[in-house]
Amino acid sequence: MNKLLRDKKAIIVFIAPAFLLFTFVLFVPICQSIYYSFCDYNALTPPEFVGLKNYRKMFKDDTMVYAMKNSIFFLIFSCISQLIMGLILAGLLTNIKKGRNFFKNVIYLPCVMSSAALGLLWMFIFSPKLGINQILAKFGIEGPLWLMDIKGFIILPMWVIAYVALWQYVGQSMMLYMAQISGIDKSLYEASYIDGCTKPQAFRFITLPLLKPMIGTAMSLNAIGSLKFFDLIYNMTEGGPNHHTEVLATHLYTQGFKYFKYGYASAIGVVLLVMCLIMTGIINRIFKTDDEAM
Repeated sequence: MNKLLRDKKAIIVFIAPAFLLFTFVLFVPICQSIYYSFCDYNALTPPEFVGLKNYRKMFKDDTMVYAMKNSIFFLIFSCISQLIMGLILAGLLTNIKKGRNFFKNVIYLPCVMSSAALGLLWMFIFSPKLGINQILAKFGIEGPLWLMDIKGFIILPMWVIAYVALWQYVGQSMMLYMAQISGIDKSLYEASYIDGCTKPQAFRFITLPLLKPMIGTAMSLNAIGSLKFFDLIYNMTEGGPNHHTEVLATHLYTQGFKYFKYGYASAIGVVLLVMCLIMTGIINRIFKTDDEAM
């Protein structure tokens, strides 16, 4: 192994495919997007440099305000709800013997299903005259307009979509926490029980501290996923009604692929990239763990 590590040609051979893939699939497009964000570009004519015009335009764009507000809401809701629900589910499933694999697979199943198909499914479930409202009507109850009510600071459709996203992706957090819990030395729990520690106390003082690195990883994934949230919300509302359910990703898509404003869409993409980097940095700093503690 040491001989292989000293062989520079072997190192280059192994690193080159991943390096080329990263360069041409990620790094180069990111650099192009940053450049286009300072240009007026519609793909039909050469990019024309306009400086900060696209960024100044964001402050006058009402849809951008909706998109930013909704994306921040998704960010906060996803990080908190998936942290709490993921820990609860991981703790419960770790302590049961019968049916563990069945419940684990059922909870994780939505993660691997098509978000486009699930978006259409939930759109019908929350339709004004179908799904839940149809069931409520049989009991003489008039259901709300789940995906069209625009009252309130955070409107009802955003809460509905947020809970659907929680249902779909909580299995990912649960699996990460269960994987970390399974690696904790069982002798730590046995020693705590001998000292009179209850299971809730063991979870609080043993499991949670040792889960800290995985919590940081899971929250980083949740934060990035919530900020670039697109397919589910696009298939359920397409950003409506009247752009009230737009998020940054849907607004970027609309500006770029419907109106062909690639310069402005690139500027939104840069804002999205910066927000992802900032949130990742904050989460990594909060959940930073000393190597000696591990």
